[in-house]
Amino acid sequence: MAKAEISWRRLNEEGEKFQVYAQRVGGRWLFFQRDRRYDRWEEQADPPLEDWLELLDAVRRRVPRRKFPPDEVARIEQAIRERFPDTQF
Repeated sequence: MAKAEISWRRLNEEGEKFQVYAQRVGGRWLFFQRDRRYDRWEEQADPPLEDWLELLDAVRRRVPRRKFPPDEVARIEQAIRERFPDTQF
């Protein structure tokens, strides 16, 4: 997995696990998901708040290890505010 990729697992509405990963491309984050290991990754056009918050948490944990610059946290927080204006974090 590349430096600018972060992945995690979560449950859908039916309680089934699926994989999600976010990739930073050209200053913006793209989200992908798949159900099983050998399925194709499908891009999420409009990722839910839950995925954005998971990405924010992961980037915050990587900043002290110098995997991401500190200003990346601010950029993600701004993206969340733009997409979900009533969110408090």
